[in-house]
Amino acid sequence: MKIIAREIPPRTVWALEQAGVHPLLARLFAARGVRAKEELDDGLARLLAPDTLRGTHEAAVLLADAIAQDKRLCIVADYDCDGATACAVGVRGLRLLGAKHVSYLVPDRVVDGYGLTPPIAERVADSGADMLITVDNGIASVEGVAAAKVRGLQVLVTDHHLPGPELPVADVLVNPNQPGCEFESKSIAGVGVMFYVLLALRSELRKRGVFDTASQPKLDALLPLVALGTVADVVKLDANNRRLVAQGLRRIRAGAMPAGVAALFKAAGRNASVATTFDFGFALGPRINAAGRLADMTLGIECLLTDDAGRAEELARMLDGINRERRDIEGGMRDQALLLAESLFATDGEGIEAPPPAISVFDAGFHEGVVGIVASRIKDRFHRPTFVFAASGAPGKEQELKGSGRSIPGFHLRDALDLVAKRHPGVLLRFGGHAMAAGCTVAREHFETFEKGFAQVAGEWLAEAALTRQIETDGPISREYMRIDLVDTLHREVWGQGFAPPTFSEEVEVVSQRLVGEKHLSLKLRHQGQPIDAIWFSHTEPLPPRVKLAFRLDADEWQGVRRLRFLVEGAEF
Repeated sequence: MKIIAREIPPRTVWALEQAGVHPLLARLFAARGVRAKEELDDGLARLLAPDTLRGTHEAAVLLADAIAQDKRLCIVADYDCDGATACAVGVRGLRLLGAKHVSYLVPDRVVDGYGLTPPIAERVADSGADMLITVDNGIASVEGVAAAKVRGLQVLVTDHHLPGPELPVADVLVNPNQPGCEFESKSIAGVGVMFYVLLALRSELRKRGVFDTASQPKLDALLPLVALGTVADVVKLDANNRRLVAQGLRRIRAGAMPAGVAALFKAAGRNASVATTFDFGFALGPRINAAGRLADMTLGIECLLTDDAGRAEELARMLDGINRERRDIEGGMRDQALLLAESLFATDGEGIEAPPPAISVFDAGFHEGVVGIVASRIKDRFHRPTFVFAASGAPGKEQELKGSGRSIPGFHLRDALDLVAKRHPGVLLRFGGHAMAAGCTVAREHFETFEKGFAQVAGEWLAEAALTRQIETDGPISREYMRIDLVDTLHREVWGQGFAPPTFSEEVEVVSQRLVGEKHLSLKLRHQGQPIDAIWFSHTEPLPPRVKLAFRLDADEWQGVRRLRFLVEGAEF
C-alpha cells in the first residue's frame, strides 16, 4: 500500500479563506477541485435546469396528458436502494401532482432478474395499466419495452445506466448518458433522474394552468429520499449531486422526512438530527438493500411510502432483521471467497505469492443476493477487479451463474465485459453496469473461460502501478484542528464517491495495540507528541513501533463523554 497526499493549490486555499471558508475546509475543498465559494452554494436555485436533461420535456407532456386523461400509471423499479427510493419518489411525486392511479412493481432478483423483461411487461399490462414507467432501469431493456408496446402500453424510461448498442423504442427516454444529452451531471442517480422528471412535469402543469407558483405542490419534500438513494448508489458526488444530497440532509436534520426514513434512523440507532452521508451509505442504505438481496424489495419501498409512523417502524424493524441475516450470510461467503481467491495466487520471481490481475470466484453454496457485497470485500482486500458468482435460483436457469463485479481505479468494468463478450462469443449471456460496478450472467460450463478471459483483459489494461493500492490523503493535520467541534464540522459536509471524506496521513508512534472483538485493532498512539486513541476496523495484523498511517477524525463516546480518535484507513510500512 502506498499513501500519497493530494495536491493542495495554495492560491485557491487563500481565495476560499478570504471568502470566509474555514481554513481547514478551504484546504480540503481546494484539494477536491473547488475553486470558488460559489461552487459550495447548495441552494436549490443552483441545481442544473431540468430542461437540459434530454427527454424531460417530452416526459412531462406525456405524464401531464396521462394525468388529464386519468390514466393508470405503473412504475417498474430496480431492487436496490436507488431503485427503491426512485420508486418512492415517483409514486409520491406523481400523486402530489394529481395522478390518481399510481402503482408499482419491483422484479424479484432471483425469479425475474434485472430490469424490464418481457414477462414483467406482460404483468404490468395484465394489471390494467395504461403507462409503464421505469426507474433506475430500462435503458438496456430493448425486448421488455418492445413487449410492453405490443400490449399497447405507453412507455417512459427513466434511467442513468450506460446504454448498450441499441436503445429501446420507448415513447420517451430520459437518461443523461443517452446519445445527444448535454446534461452536465452524467453521474446523477436513478432517483435523481426521476426527481428531475417530476420537476419538469410540475413546470408543464403550471403552463397548463393546473396550479400556479403559489399553489403548486412542494417537491422538496422528496429530497430526503433523493439524497438517500444518491449516496447509497455510490455515484460520483459532483456539484449537482452534492446539492441534492445537502438539501436532503438539511431537511432530515430539521425532522422533515418521510416516516420510513425516520424509522430507519431509529432502527439503525442513528440520530437523524445530526445525519451524515455516512448514515446513508452504511446504515440506511444497507437495510433497504437487504430486502432486495434476501427477501422482497416491496418491504423497502413500502417503508419509504407509508405515512403511518407505527407501520414505518414495523417495516424498519423487519428490514433491520433481514440486514442482520444478510450480514451472517455475507460473513460465511466472504471467508469462502477469500480462500477461493487465494487459490488463484501465483508465485512471482522472488517467491512471493501475488493475486492475478483480476479475480473471479464461484461456489455452489453462494447466495446470489450477496455476491456484490462479497465482491466489494474481495476487491478491497486484494486491490483487484473482482467478480463473485452464484448459481441462479430462477426456475429452469439452474445452470446459469449470476455474477456481480467491483473494480479499482483505472479499470472500466463494463467496457471490460464488452471486450470479453467480443473475444468469447456466447460466454456472456447478459451484462451491464458502470465503470466501477457491473453484473453479468454466464453458463456454468463457461465459467472458466470467463475467468481467464476477464483476467486477460485486466492484465492488458492494468499497469503494475495500478495494481498497487493507493490511499489519497490530505497530508498532516495541525494540532489546532484536533478538536471535537471540528469533527462535527467535517461530518456536516457532504462527502462520498468522487468527493472523498477527509483523510489525513502522518508518521506516528505506536504506544500499545490490542485486538478487540477478535477482528479490530485498537491502538494507543503518540501523534505530534500527544497521546491519541485509534481503531482500525477489520484489521488484525500488528503494527511496528513507528508507522505512517492514513486516518480519519472521529468522535468516540463513552459514558456520555466524547473524545477524539483516529479511524485508521491504511498503513505504509
